[in-house]
Amino acid sequence: MKTIFQKIIDREIPAKLAYEDEHCIAIHDINPQAPVHVLVIPKQHITRIAEAKADDQNTLGHLLLSAAAVAKKLGLEQSGFRVVINNGRDGGETVPHLHVHLLGGRPLAWPPG
Repeated sequence: MKTIFQKIIDREIPAKLAYEDEHCIAIHDINPQAPVHVLVIPKQHITRIAEAKADDQNTLGHLLLSAAAVAKKLGLEQSGFRVVINNGRDGGETVPHLHVHLLGGRPLAWPPG
């Protein structure tokens, strides 16, 4: 069964795009936790970071570089931003498809929730 992210990648469900290339898609979160909250999602399905393999190294690196590019595009480069990957129930994961949360546009407290 496809995850919601796979359906968005396949254009079965609409989403507000922030970025796309041959390896990933970035969409604005429908329940933003900051003024800027974008999800960077690999087109290759990896369930979660704990299940990533050595062969996924290029995809994982591409996700982080893409998150930085999106942050720059959205004007967060100077003020700062946060990149978060949730893993498992206690980590806050709600969709079993690896993705990076890009958060910014306001000061972000530490430690997080």
